[in-house]
Amino acid sequence: MVRTATGFALACSFALLLALGVPAARADHAPDFADLAAQVSDAVVNISATQTYEEQSAGGEPDADSGTPFDDLFDQFFHRHPDQGGDSDQLLNPHERRSNSLGSGFVIDPSGIIVTNNHVIADSDEVTVIFTDGTKLRAQVIGKDTKVDVAVLKVKPDKPLKAVKFGDSDKMRVGNWVIAVGNPFGLGGSVTAGIVSARNRDIDSGPYDDYIQTDAAINKGNSGGPLFNMDGEVIGINTAILSPSGGSIGIGFATPSNTVVPIIEQLRKYGETRRGWLGVRIQPIDDSIAESLDLGNVHGALVAGTDTDGPAAQAGIATGDVIVKFDGAQIQDAHELPKLVAATPVGKSVEIVILRKGHELTKAVTLGRLEDTEKQASLATSAPDQQQSLPNEAAEKSLGMTFAGLDSTARLKFSIKDSVTSGVVVAGVDSDSPAAEKNIQPGEVILEINQEPVSQPADVAKKLNALKSAGKKLALLLVANPSGEERFVALAVP
Repeated sequence: MVRTATGFALACSFALLLALGVPAARADHAPDFADLAAQVSDAVVNISATQTYEEQSAGGEPDADSGTPFDDLFDQFFHRHPDQGGDSDQLLNPHERRSNSLGSGFVIDPSGIIVTNNHVIADSDEVTVIFTDGTKLRAQVIGKDTKVDVAVLKVKPDKPLKAVKFGDSDKMRVGNWVIAVGNPFGLGGSVTAGIVSARNRDIDSGPYDDYIQTDAAINKGNSGGPLFNMDGEVIGINTAILSPSGGSIGIGFATPSNTVVPIIEQLRKYGETRRGWLGVRIQPIDDSIAESLDLGNVHGALVAGTDTDGPAAQAGIATGDVIVKFDGAQIQDAHELPKLVAATPVGKSVEIVILRKGHELTKAVTLGRLEDTEKQASLATSAPDQQQSLPNEAAEKSLGMTFAGLDSTARLKFSIKDSVTSGVVVAGVDSDSPAAEKNIQPGEVILEINQEPVSQPADVAKKLNALKSAGKKLALLLVANPSGEERFVALAVP
């Protein structure tokens, strides 16, 4: 008799559990997913997307989802799969190629409305939906959204289609059973089972990350497929995996139904999204920033900047304010605010509670509309190409930083935009200084120290040295990068 290593290990583990008195799951209590799989599988479809592109001289392919944190995981859109026995690369002419790929989707309306991931059909010329009985229907893209990675398709069937309904993803608990249905590696309809491993995961793929994590096997080709609860309701869209090999290691992510349903409704109604817009740039509040602002244990979203003509600025919200409540909802951390704002109807008047220098204020704000083409503000800063200090002009120095005036020489050297109208330029940073630890870079501009403006190099050095002499542990700096994007930095004063 042959005993596998896995079987031997399981047998030993079972014996150990019995010896320790740990109750083992009884076979008659083990979940059976057969009825559930039969109930929902006909509503899950394969998505075949085709793109025609110019052949590059080096024989390269188009760049899928360039610039996202999950480039290596989302590349199945251009991954080569045989399509019903045909070649996935078809030579059209000496300068064009056609790329085919497969993903997953599911029917939400018997009339022919289908949901999938945006990255499955992005930039495609043709989209074909393949049903479990082998029927193929050409699909029209009704609308798509890159920020939550969802797309809505429409087909014209001869008869009503099997459809599934969305459930309430907020009711899912860690440990609940789920099943994923889709088209892994182009193999066709497959079912995998697991549990909800975690909720509210932020994987830095977009401004509204709020993923359900599951250990149900999700592989390339599963993207766009549904994640079901045990009632056969869709509580998530399988979107991403974390894997060094490209295959499932038990860490998959699904966009919650409560996140995508409002977007799907907007895409069906308008063909585009219509999100609320507040007009602020925010950043998290860490312990050092909380200490420097005397916030105690208060959480919220720190306003690092406002759009001059935005709703927040017009309502009197300013840089340095801490948003602690939005339209009645408590803001525990900065990541929560963009999702709440985006989900709020355009034009709605909301109350926003802020903390300003220890005082709580309430502001009434009428939300604007966040256009899809609007550039998302980023708090990340990048180092300028030239990082050396300005000779002769940067005489003031403190806390490992050398300072210079914001003049034409500094603007030219560090490519500082005209939108940065005042402040003091960081001309150099010692590699072992507190500033370097907080990623302050030469070319950035210090606008405020402890919420007081600075305009001359001597002002910065004087204020920082005064804090040091007074035994203060932290200095709160408002810093702008050369492009004008602002952020707060709590700098240790040694």
